[in-house]
Amino acid sequence: MRIFAALAALLIVSSAVTLPVHAAGARLDSPAGLWQPLDSSGKPEGLIRIFEVNGLYYGRIEPASPTDDRNARCTHCTGKRHNQPIIGLVIMRHLKPKNGEYVDGDILDPNTGHVYDCSLRLTDGGHKLIMRGFFGISLFGRSQTWLRVADPKR
Repeated sequence: MRIFAALAALLIVSSAVTLPVHAAGARLDSPAGLWQPLDSSGKPEGLIRIFEVNGLYYGRIEPASPTDDRNARCTHCTGKRHNQPIIGLVIMRHLKPKNGEYVDGDILDPNTGHVYDCSLRLTDGGHKLIMRGFFGISLFGRSQTWLRVADPKR
């Protein structure tokens, strides 16, 4: 009976220690992590890694499968991003947290080279993200749902 009690106590203590670690590792209160955008029909569109630098959030294109074209270039992009590889390209920049959203950033469409203003909002307890790209004011734009995916780097 003492062995059973000792094992039960050990299980309770280890659960109390490991649960917060898993919750903290997920960081569901932040957009930082790996995301899969969905097109208007709900079809997955690759992977975007959102990361934080000095309080601002950025997003770059990550490889989604071994068959991704690693030689594809952003031929429609301008400035420093012109002709850069699509995989690894930073397409989202300068988003800052404000009132539960991430605002004042921009997002690049590598298919056209157009840069739009953008904002992000976490939903579904941090498991989904609504990205809104727009011209000038949010009224002139569209939203896209992104799903948080398991991060193989963790």
